[in-house]
Amino acid sequence: MLFKAQSAAVFGIEAYLVEVEVDIGSGRMGDFNVVGLPDAAVKESRERIKAALKNCGFEFPSPQGVTINLAPADVRKEGSGFDLPMAMGLLGCQGSFFGKPLTDYVFLGELSLDGSVRPIRGALSAALETRDRGVKHLVVPEANAREAAVVEGIDVYAVRTLPQAADLVNSPETFTPIRVDSRQMLAEAGQYPVDLGDVRGQIAAKRALEVACAGGHNILFLGPPGAGKTMLAKRIPTILPPMSLEEALETTRIHSVAGVLEDSRGLVGVRPFRSPHHTISDAGLIGGGTVPHPGEVPLAHYGVLFLDELPEFQRNVLEVLRQPLEEGAVTIARAAISITFPARFMLAGAMNPCPCGFFGDPTRECRCTPAQIQRYVSKISGPLLDRIDIHIEVPAVR
Repeated sequence: MLFKAQSAAVFGIEAYLVEVEVDIGSGRMGDFNVVGLPDAAVKESRERIKAALKNCGFEFPSPQGVTINLAPADVRKEGSGFDLPMAMGLLGCQGSFFGKPLTDYVFLGELSLDGSVRPIRGALSAALETRDRGVKHLVVPEANAREAAVVEGIDVYAVRTLPQAADLVNSPETFTPIRVDSRQMLAEAGQYPVDLGDVRGQIAAKRALEVACAGGHNILFLGPPGAGKTMLAKRIPTILPPMSLEEALETTRIHSVAGVLEDSRGLVGVRPFRSPHHTISDAGLIGGGTVPHPGEVPLAHYGVLFLDELPEFQRNVLEVLRQPLEEGAVTIARAAISITFPARFMLAGAMNPCPCGFFGDPTRECRCTPAQIQRYVSKISGPLLDRIDIHIEVPAVR
């Protein structure tokens, strides 16, 4: 018997619908095959689904062969979000939905062994694609409900367990779709824990920050250790313009795909501030992987990318910033795939004037030789420095 359900997969930050075709009685007895270019996480779903069905009181068609096809079959499927739609397809094959088709539903969710539904990545992108394709209902884990409900024009249902998802199909009138006020969510999420008013002194540096934020300029702080360079940089987002709803949605999509979105918020309302360690690789900075995922640069979209101890970064890592600073996007190409992530951000850097950090300091003596200072400063290439409009000295304060 053949039964079909629908799910969604993420490609970059975009999503596309996936048709989950479940056939019972095909293949050898006892087989459970998943085809359609699944990755390891999708293949392992067989064991999760078997245990979840058993522990929720449903029957698994063990004597018969099961084949599940994820269409389109020529695009690689990643992640554990196909557990729930595959389980729903198996239930549909066994008549649990009394012949009701699932054409009006898109299911997303990872199943635990006890049948509870765990959160997944990319729920917002899936909700946007669901609406654009004209599907009426989206069923997501409870932790992803607020994120997906930001999209207007579809009914988003939150489920905690597999039996609850089955009850939703059989008795939809007993469930209420999740409703949120996106404008109110944005206002609630747009609160910063720090403020530029916390900084005392450093009048010139604060004025430079105001000019940089007003004009969208990149900025570089030069000063000895303890002068307050990092403290100033952390407060840059607080004086940038508030995020619009469109900016918040695009930023949330990137954070959701990367798996760094807080479940309780559902929407990124503050401008991102990303501060990677200087040991980061170029793939970690811009993104990478067999199927590319966003790195620190895309995660700083519409926000601030802060590179502390700038000369300590590997030169090849810094050089990959030149394209996104010019174009506002990052394109990652692989043999069979090419993905573009948006990356319009403000770059803030901080560095010491010399290896010891006290060159030009009136209170501490610098012990670096001119050759050491030259080598230290020359770690940053001229083309990258040309893209940083404002260089401001941050002297030590008493």
